[in-house]
Amino acid sequence: MDPSVDPCEDFYQYSCGGWIKHNPIPADQGDWSVYGKLQTDNQRLLWGILAGLADAGRPRSAHQRLIGDYFAACMNEPLVQQRGAAPLRPYLALIDRMRSRADLPAVLSELQLASGSDGMLFGFYADQDLADSARIIAFVAAGGLGLPDRDYYTRDDAKSLALLQQYRAHVVRMFALLGDDPVNARQNADTVLRIEQTLARASLTRVEQRDPQNLFHKMNARELQALTPGFDWSVYLHATGLAGLDSFNVTEPKFFQALARLLDTTPLADLKTYLRWHVVNAAARYLSAPFVNENFEFFAHTLRGVPELAPRWKRCVRLVDQQLGEALGREFVQRAFSADLKRDTLRMTQQIEQAMQADLAQLPWMGSETRQQALEKLHGITNKIGYPDRWRDYSSVRVRRDDFFGNVVRATMFESHRQLAKIGKPVDRDEWQMTPPTVDAYYSSQMNDINFPAGVLQPPLYDPAMDDAPNYGNTGGTIGHELTHAFDDEGRQFDAHGNLRDWWTDADAAEFNRRAQCIVDQYAQYTAIDDLKINSKLTEGEDIADLGGLVLAWMAWQAQSADAPPQPRDGFSPQQRFFIGYAQWSCDNMRPEEQRELALTDPHSPARYRVNGVLVNMPQFAQAFSCRVDQPMAKPTPCRVW
Repeated sequence: MDPSVDPCEDFYQYSCGGWIKHNPIPADQGDWSVYGKLQTDNQRLLWGILAGLADAGRPRSAHQRLIGDYFAACMNEPLVQQRGAAPLRPYLALIDRMRSRADLPAVLSELQLASGSDGMLFGFYADQDLADSARIIAFVAAGGLGLPDRDYYTRDDAKSLALLQQYRAHVVRMFALLGDDPVNARQNADTVLRIEQTLARASLTRVEQRDPQNLFHKMNARELQALTPGFDWSVYLHATGLAGLDSFNVTEPKFFQALARLLDTTPLADLKTYLRWHVVNAAARYLSAPFVNENFEFFAHTLRGVPELAPRWKRCVRLVDQQLGEALGREFVQRAFSADLKRDTLRMTQQIEQAMQADLAQLPWMGSETRQQALEKLHGITNKIGYPDRWRDYSSVRVRRDDFFGNVVRATMFESHRQLAKIGKPVDRDEWQMTPPTVDAYYSSQMNDINFPAGVLQPPLYDPAMDDAPNYGNTGGTIGHELTHAFDDEGRQFDAHGNLRDWWTDADAAEFNRRAQCIVDQYAQYTAIDDLKINSKLTEGEDIADLGGLVLAWMAWQAQSADAPPQPRDGFSPQQRFFIGYAQWSCDNMRPEEQRELALTDPHSPARYRVNGVLVNMPQFAQAFSCRVDQPMAKPTPCRVW
């Protein structure tokens, strides 16, 4: 903490100032936060596990052998260096053999399956039908960009234009690494940018994508084919292993109309150039040092301000977690998650859900018809704590200790086929979208479930050695945050079964929007960095969840401590410790480049405003710290949705 700061002037600095001062950003990070530090602590534990399991001479179970050998292959940097760009040759040869646009669908399918990327023209994946969450259907989505967001291609301010030229220079250098001469490398980079800019202009903005109604367009195969007459979907689907499929959600039809025009007017040679770029871009991190370093220089150093490449052990640990995460998660859970911790976290979650029920029952602005539906949705939520009930079976993934790149491709293909095989089958409601060591949590609107991996339920975020007040402020606030997502501007559009359905009366929907607009207007006044204000329509859902979540955590903590009122500790009242506990999950140092990127792409507000912006709307905070009405952390007319 920084006790020199008045908590009623800047509570974030008061609570986190000492942490910020004493925790400089490591050279391999774009930012450094309490979350990031815990993630690194978890990675170190995983490193120790994997280093031990990489020893082929020790007894290992099947899943231990899989992740141990994968890690050993990843850490064999001399062999990776020796092979250079050779692993790309089969994919580049596949592109080179294209003789007409008619070859594109089959080639594109093979490249997408092997890379697991939506960076090649469009995305194709399995997901729940927005109108019937019990069904898995095929989604066809906008994609095809090398930069993180379409706005990088469309903004015309000086910084954005300069960054686009830096991206072009990066593409030139990557083509040079593939062997192109300087003139061809520059021409090829111009071709890539021309195609990507066309795709970007046709794509919805992130704010537009936040409304699920904008992404729901059911079509049959004939209708999909009519969108892109020059692209044979039957060939693509056959190559993907889904011949005869006849139900799709095309998230952005106008994008595919633009894609059709692009394919009709772009020479085959230019399409090949575009595909070559996306092959090397997707694979660069798994190749020899020149590719790894060039990829790092642009995407980490230029875009995010990171000075140094992470050590190889970190990159290999991350990769095992990404590709074989539940096999690794089994090992993590055995060492870092107890039955007592699961029980305590589940109890806190249930208490916060009881607080939401009490809130809904007396909410003055909601009518009885909407209230009944909201309570039904609340009671339908499933709580997933720690890790899945069934571990994923990776036994079909072939891992070789002498073939790192091949391991990456085979694990990617396994996941691509595993996902696509869901189409037409019942939804597995027990499946997790995060691995157990992950320091994060999420709510799924269509599953209507809250998911808290074991990785996020560790000190200092949840600390069994601490009293309830900071734990309810910290982890309780996060649980409440995820619960509130069920009723934010996106989540409220889905019903108890996870179907996109309007269950609100017109009057209640109008009142929700009025209250949400109060938060949107508040956050729009905050500066993210330099000349960039927070895009508060992008952050609306997270800002609503931050406030609603802490209100619920406060209610749950009050109920928890009703029978045994807590005592002051360390010179702070229990109420003060609750709010300090909340603020200290968010302590953060961030590089300016990272701040700028997140201002464009991240639906979360910057850390300072995730604290101060919430607490100015909670009269309980001003009371706990005796803030005067004329001080910045007191707000005469607070915003309140939930």
